[in-house]
Amino acid sequence: MSDPSRDIRIGDTERQQALQVLGEHMSAGRIDIDEYGERSAKITTAKTRGELMALFYDLPDPRPTFATPMAMFPEPSRAPARRWEGSVVPVVGIAVVLAFFFLVKNPLIFLLIPAVAVLWGQWNGRRR
Repeated sequence: MSDPSRDIRIGDTERQQALQVLGEHMSAGRIDIDEYGERSAKITTAKTRGELMALFYDLPDPRPTFATPMAMFPEPSRAPARRWEGSVVPVVGIAVVLAFFFLVKNPLIFLLIPAVAVLWGQWNGRRR
């Protein structure tokens, strides 16, 4: 099983730090100028932590470090969206009672229609 942190993309800061560490290895005589040139070219095109660390597999410490640990990137929640389960009947019941009241007592039923439409739209939007 592979390490998932190897697939995290890197930025310019990580590439610059890797070039600095590679320079330290060249200064210590662990790699020559030609190998430094080859590895530094690969560092500048590396896109993930795994690609970058592969260039240091045969070298001792120091190695590049990464500022953000894997724990700072939790997986997104896969929980389903909450629904208005159990609250549809009371909302519809209240709307029917109010509609009846307004029809019998008050001709301003048109004020109730937008409120019911908004409630119905919110309920339908959360069901998806």
